[in-house]
Amino acid sequence: MRKADFAIGIYILAAIVFLIIPMRSGLLDVLLALNISIAMIILFNALFSQEVLNMSTFPTILLFTTTFRISLNVSSTKLILTTGDPGAVVTQFGEFVGRGDPVVGMIVFIILIIVQFLVINKGSERVSEVTARFTLDAMPGKQMAIDADLNTGAITDQQAKERREKIQEESSFFGSMDGATKYVKGDATAGLIITVINLVGGIVMGMMRSGMTATQALNKYAMLTIGDGLVSQIPSLMISLATGILVTKVSKEADIGDLLVKQLFSIPKVLYMVGGSMVFLGIFTPLPFLIFCPYGIAFLATAAVIRKKTQVEEIEAEANIEETSAEEIRRPENVTSLLHVDFIELEFGYGIIPLADVNQGGDLLDRVVMIRRQIALEFGCVVPTIRLRDNIQLNPNQYVIKIKGIPVSDGEILFDHYMAMNPGYVEEEITGIPTFEPSYHLPAIWITESQRERAESYGYTVVDPPSIIATHLTQVISSHLDELLTRQDVQNLINNMQEANQTLIGELVPKLLGVGEIQKVLQNLLREGISILDLVTIFETLADYAPTTRDTDVLTEYVRQSLKRAISNKYFPNGEMTSVVTRDPKIEQEIMGSVKQTEQGAFLALDPDRTQKIMKSVEAEVGKLENLGKNPVIITSPIVRMYFKRLSRDYFQELIVVSYNEIESNVELQSVGMVTA
Repeated sequence: MRKADFAIGIYILAAIVFLIIPMRSGLLDVLLALNISIAMIILFNALFSQEVLNMSTFPTILLFTTTFRISLNVSSTKLILTTGDPGAVVTQFGEFVGRGDPVVGMIVFIILIIVQFLVINKGSERVSEVTARFTLDAMPGKQMAIDADLNTGAITDQQAKERREKIQEESSFFGSMDGATKYVKGDATAGLIITVINLVGGIVMGMMRSGMTATQALNKYAMLTIGDGLVSQIPSLMISLATGILVTKVSKEADIGDLLVKQLFSIPKVLYMVGGSMVFLGIFTPLPFLIFCPYGIAFLATAAVIRKKTQVEEIEAEANIEETSAEEIRRPENVTSLLHVDFIELEFGYGIIPLADVNQGGDLLDRVVMIRRQIALEFGCVVPTIRLRDNIQLNPNQYVIKIKGIPVSDGEILFDHYMAMNPGYVEEEITGIPTFEPSYHLPAIWITESQRERAESYGYTVVDPPSIIATHLTQVISSHLDELLTRQDVQNLINNMQEANQTLIGELVPKLLGVGEIQKVLQNLLREGISILDLVTIFETLADYAPTTRDTDVLTEYVRQSLKRAISNKYFPNGEMTSVVTRDPKIEQEIMGSVKQTEQGAFLALDPDRTQKIMKSVEAEVGKLENLGKNPVIITSPIVRMYFKRLSRDYFQELIVVSYNEIESNVELQSVGMVTA
């Protein structure tokens, strides 16, 4: 057992034992002095701690000290009533404070009780209650602010974790303090009751047991009761004061002494006014001249000193700024920081700043956080931090989305307007500013707030500017996920599932495949919009087929076949009849015949004219599906799928190529055409 644990255990055990076992007056003197010392330690720690969490154990300390003090109070009561000798500390407190007069001592004691009850305890209780409520109410906003700072790169993941822990600790502390202040109030109440018992019981015991007269008993036991009450209530008052200091302490990492002096004596104008007022009162009123005028002169002199010091500090600050600027000019530029490239950036003109500014009611930062969460749930990979920056070189309403520092898409919005899109069945049109939806380039119009309700009643799809930007950003990120997946990301995914799948990971990495090869397989899946959320199935498949081939393209096809349930659900939901385009077997044989194998992998060596004819046929057949309002889906044999997808990627970005082995048996397909050439 550690010494600290042993000491705390003895402290609590002693408080319980003293409630039962009689105590000698000498031991009581020692413990009363200890109690006063502990109260002072608590008071000065509360006063000089830089922030409230430095005293996070205060509610527990409050409970321990209250219990110990009450046990001493009970012990002193026993000695007063049985022997009339509670020890030197209690006796001297009563005689010194009361000056031998019970009436004076009782008045001082009552004033002390009133101050503690009505001023310190009442105020601390109210402040604790309000602080606890506001701290709990502010938690969601603080959490969102941390997420926003983390998302914009202002803080690191570790700093965000520390801030979240601090918020939780503050919430727990102020919630505990709300209840702990009741200990202080109850302690004062118990002390008052015990004092009354001491006085009445002492007088009765003195008259009945010691043969004293009423006056003699009153004089003796009144002084002892006052001393006992003061010895108990003075530590209680100090701890009550410590409670008030903690619950009213500002959250600043600075010494409270420096803060108080700086905030009270930092404005010369205030001290000039106070000094002048004190001199005026000393000269032109009957108030004591020799008291008020020296005070006034002292304040005026202090104001002059502070003003001179402030002027010197301002001059030094200007000189430091100039010197710093000169040093910056002379110092060689540190270009290392310029070499960092953010994976995803959203730059916008100054007209879009209100959408990203929380203080102006903007929620774009919150939407960006939700984008990362949505993509993680949908695709199974963590999107890098999205940097949001304003750029004065852009048009006020323009925004640009960059991937690895290169612009890949942009758009423009009209602030305080809404984008209305016709889903195809709107009969009555509405007037507005023509535009195009930035994500999918669909025709749309900008409308005002007053037109929004009418447009929705006509059947238009109405979207606000933050939703437009968020949708566009989601679409761009989803289409570039394969570029954003790094080897470190793959290693993190492996680490996350290693604990629950040690056998699988131990067999696969690095014995069969390296992290880079697994990365290529996952990139191939993400490039075609296939989720990698089911990593167990993916890794199981790789472990099955990696011993026979390390070709990442071939392994990708095996993985796709293992994920056929997910692929079928994505492209053929609910097993409904789906219209598709098939391939002429002759075309497939021709494509396979043009595949050339090299050490770097396989590639197609198909004649360009032949490729053009095949793509024209694809365009014609896919057009039939688009006219029916269907997704462009082409079904091929498993061995040809990856080569045909690679061939058509440059011509048709949205074309879906699926093999027969990637379709569940319950899916019904209807061919509307065949690709021939």
